[in-house]
Amino acid sequence: MAESDNIVVETAEKIFADLADPQTINNDKKGSWQAPLWQALSEAGLPLSWVPDDLGGSGASLADGFALLNAAGRFAVAVPLAETMLAGWLLAQAKIASPEGEMTVLPASPKDRITLDADGSLSGRARGVPFAKAAKHFAVLAHGKDGVSIALVGAAKARIEAGLNVGYDHSDTVTLDKVQPVTLKPAAKGFDQTTLMLMGGVARSLQIAGALESMLDISVRYSNERVAFEKKISKFQAVQHNLARLAGESAAALAAATSAADAIANARAFDDEVYLEAASAKIRCAEAAEKGGAVAHQVHGAIGFTMEHILHRYSLRALAWRDDFGSESHWAVELGKLVANRGADELWPLVASR
Repeated sequence: MAESDNIVVETAEKIFADLADPQTINNDKKGSWQAPLWQALSEAGLPLSWVPDDLGGSGASLADGFALLNAAGRFAVAVPLAETMLAGWLLAQAKIASPEGEMTVLPASPKDRITLDADGSLSGRARGVPFAKAAKHFAVLAHGKDGVSIALVGAAKARIEAGLNVGYDHSDTVTLDKVQPVTLKPAAKGFDQTTLMLMGGVARSLQIAGALESMLDISVRYSNERVAFEKKISKFQAVQHNLARLAGESAAALAAATSAADAIANARAFDDEVYLEAASAKIRCAEAAEKGGAVAHQVHGAIGFTMEHILHRYSLRALAWRDDFGSESHWAVELGKLVANRGADELWPLVASR
């Protein structure tokens, strides 16, 4: 996932630098930055990176898309880029063409279920759906008597209860009541809700890792600028210790997230190896978001908690991303069940081979 020779990431970073500067966005209380940013991303084909050309997308590789999500995390991008990418990827699993505009996926939690009724309609309630209020379409994974299906649904047909996560981004509750989808097709054999949750979890892990990289950069820069007792605070041992801790959490998150992304990009199926990598990445990155964010705010002191400072754009979003597509506690329990059922001796070769 090297970025220097990745044209997808280079294009995205240029757009982010021009139209998603964190300080400019932080000062824009009217949200006028959103439309130009989304238009530029759409014109570059980035929201549909994981959609094949013949289904209306850009046809980028999984590795390129994962690197793009890491870059988006470094800018704390607050538009449904990751959600639209996941929705397009989900629709592509059933050979459904992706429409233009913002999308998100249903459900966004392992505990919620959307059911496929006998008449082909969809019913169910999904909580904590990222950017549902901004979406024009939903990519839905539904359970029916014949198995799992994937559907494209117009957002206007759903009932949406607006909500916000701790990063002040939309995290909404979506209710489908006998909604007829635009398109409905059976999912590929072996594809299930766990697969979607693992893919979403790795996407969030990469975003968290990117946010932590930026928090480290911001904290180091601040420590070299802030003067106390006639010397830069970066000279104080306590601050150096905190920066080292933050660097450690950032490095651990990046290593776990990129390893999981590589496992998915190179795997033929979401097997036990992918499960171990993806679940472990979400657990470790969620832990890093909490510990790393706390350390970054310690370095900044009171100024880091003000709405005028950009640090909160990263720390709060990293905390919010912990819960999407399964919290660390959920995946810790599920990972424990896998080890208990399969045995450490059987699973260890998969870990050692990485």
